[in-house]
Amino acid sequence: MTVFEGLLPRPVRVTPTGGTLHDPPAPTFAKDLSLPPSGFRLTVSSDGVHVESADPAGEFYGFQALRQLRGPAAFRAVDLPGDPLPCGVVEDWPRFSWRGCLLDVARHFMPKYAVLRFLDLMAAHRLNVLHLHLTDDQGWRLEVPEYPKLTTVGAWRAGSWTGRPPDGTPGHDGRPHGGYYTVDDLREIVAYAAERHITVVPEIDVPGHSQAAIAAYPWLGVTGERLEVLTRWGVNENVLAMTDEVVDFYRRVLTHVTEIFPSEVICLGGDEVPATQWAADPGSVDRAADLGLSNVDSLHGWFVAQLATHLESLGRRASVWDEALSPRLPPRTIVAAWHPDVDAGGHDVVLCPEDHLYLDHRQSDHPSEPIPVGYLRTLADVYAYEPSASALGAQAQVWSEHLDSPRRVDYAAFPRLAAFAEVVWSGPDRSYEEFEQRLIAHHLPRLDALGVEYRPLAGPHPWQTRPGVPGRPR
Repeated sequence: MTVFEGLLPRPVRVTPTGGTLHDPPAPTFAKDLSLPPSGFRLTVSSDGVHVESADPAGEFYGFQALRQLRGPAAFRAVDLPGDPLPCGVVEDWPRFSWRGCLLDVARHFMPKYAVLRFLDLMAAHRLNVLHLHLTDDQGWRLEVPEYPKLTTVGAWRAGSWTGRPPDGTPGHDGRPHGGYYTVDDLREIVAYAAERHITVVPEIDVPGHSQAAIAAYPWLGVTGERLEVLTRWGVNENVLAMTDEVVDFYRRVLTHVTEIFPSEVICLGGDEVPATQWAADPGSVDRAADLGLSNVDSLHGWFVAQLATHLESLGRRASVWDEALSPRLPPRTIVAAWHPDVDAGGHDVVLCPEDHLYLDHRQSDHPSEPIPVGYLRTLADVYAYEPSASALGAQAQVWSEHLDSPRRVDYAAFPRLAAFAEVVWSGPDRSYEEFEQRLIAHHLPRLDALGVEYRPLAGPHPWQTRPGVPGRPR
């Protein structure tokens, strides 16, 4: 397999011309508006290295391709001698405009340095959207100066379930867990991402997955009771109250979010919202009737639509998980479809299927697989996923209930995220057998140079296992 054949994602076209270039000078750059958006043409000849691009993103991706041609040494933190460059022309551009990855920093907090490192890994794979899941039942990770208890109370919990014990299991590990990002931390993350042509899409999850906020300000909840930040995993019946005061609270939070994140898209969550508390609460029942809703279940869509409309007034665009779909949503709202066969009602769609692209799910049936949860999704399964051409793109999810450190995130995400990156960048005509050979011969050495503690194809290293920690396979 030649160096050109080792490029990942697989390029649209490669034309080898023969020969190699030793000690190449710095590349030169030029614009070529005939190339598709984010496209590039990388030329290596005896005269040097030249990158033509459609736009700044294409220039960046051309440089990433050049980096791969230099060999694994180009992925180390210091400038080590690289391989001679093969002479030829690489022409490439992406298949989808949304090539995303969700990183859940709410269930387990990821220190800022780990988020910046994850952005570097995304950039190396030409992914361009980081969906940052900032709030959930188990933690609130965004500083909001107007509401300081969101972080003084909501950003930490007394402990966590270890693994996935049966629902209803009392207790936790007794180890306090927490952390949050200051406004300046988030501005730094956004700027760092932008330098790598990655857009950070923040998620403030409502009206479910909100117990951390309710713990900080109990009047946000239906019952008004003082709750702790949740220490277990799973769907939670504690949801937001459907009052004008709560709507106003979240409007103010979202205005603050738009002052930090320049992304056109802001995610409002909207998944896994039980209506149990609303049905049992006379005030919520009356609220639904006053709004002309047929039942309390419709409060879910009404609430999300209020906030989506607010984002529109700020010149932004909401995205929601598919359960939050309702006729009340603004037409520009994007649907993040994690269930199969979602009818998005004419809305733009980003495909996020649980049964294909949840990278926290187990990678084998082997007894040594650490904390085996969810569906069995191998590297080959991820590579076989085929997104609909009508979608904006697709997004892999790294949920962190069972990923309590950057090392565990590495294990869950890689090399499956490399497979996903090729799915959303390259065309549908691909072979897993060829990809695996390319991965082993060329790309895993790059990940080694980057210090990524990925899952070996043959199974986990002994230190990557979690003996005795319960999972929940599906």
